[in-house]
Amino acid sequence: MVIVMAPDATADNIDALVELVTSAGGEAYVTRGVSRTIIGLVGDVERFQDLGLRAKPGVGDVLRISAPYKLVSRENHDSRTVVGVRGVPIGGENMTVIAGPCAVETPEQTLAAAHMAKAAGAALLRGGAYKPRTSPYAFQGLGEQGLRILSDVREETGMPIVTEVVDAADVDLVASYADMLQIGTRNMQNFALLQAAGDAGKPVLLKRGMSATIEEWLMAAEYIAQRGNLDIVLCERGIRTFEKATRNTLDISAVPVAQNLTHLPVIVDPSHSGGKRDLVLPLSRAAIAIGADGIIVDVHPSPETALCDGPQALVEEDLSVLRDVAGTLATLSGRTLTPAPARELADV
Repeated sequence: MVIVMAPDATADNIDALVELVTSAGGEAYVTRGVSRTIIGLVGDVERFQDLGLRAKPGVGDVLRISAPYKLVSRENHDSRTVVGVRGVPIGGENMTVIAGPCAVETPEQTLAAAHMAKAAGAALLRGGAYKPRTSPYAFQGLGEQGLRILSDVREETGMPIVTEVVDAADVDLVASYADMLQIGTRNMQNFALLQAAGDAGKPVLLKRGMSATIEEWLMAAEYIAQRGNLDIVLCERGIRTFEKATRNTLDISAVPVAQNLTHLPVIVDPSHSGGKRDLVLPLSRAAIAIGADGIIVDVHPSPETALCDGPQALVEEDLSVLRDVAGTLATLSGRTLTPAPARELADV
């Protein structure tokens, strides 16, 4: 059950409702949005119905949500959410490209990749300072040094940063540098990390677990939303199947399915799903054509020397093609390609 507060509801109204629900043996989770506050209720629904919630001061509406994910469900949202990342929108009428190196290696490599990303039409810069790897012997990232490099590149290019956090203990540190926190496939059900990311006050990019159902993916998003943060972008990045021809199997149907279930933006990662450079552009076409709110791709100035995922990184000759694909297909699907921010936005 969800209580939608009226626009003129006061803090005292909200506190009184939370106390009332708690006294009835339930739990109340307050989410404060831009235009309204929503209180998600967990507990005995029949008992809540006896509390006369609709008549309480400050209450706009009371909705019984059938989905187990109360806050991210589309059932209580008339319109789809647009998530702003340092002024760059994801969702709504926008088709947003996020691009950059899979891993931050050096200042020179990261800056070169950022310029490549801009040339490809990207509005946001991705780059990993912390890298959760299957092998303990693989490159694990530069840590805070990598975050400093990303911060310097943001100042140079104006592109907001999307970077991964892998441990709840690192959330505050990463959030002090990043504009958007990424939670990767291996951590989709790391519930302590999800809650810490929700508390950080930054937009969150949540990748689908490689073996997760769509409902499990949305329930993971609910952990973030439950902490009062609805600035969540979902990312379909391919799932694990029996097929070995690709790194993962891109579940392209997950885009419209998720969009029918949640008000959150849904983007696609064609790089990690295909795992091969020659698959990234075709999968990008498929993602934009089916209505994804954006794509996130790997680019690298020298993929042959990359310390992480070089085979899937786009190179210079791919960039104009990607920009044309993104711009043309976005227009055909009634979207606008989100422009790269001006350098001055680095100071916003």
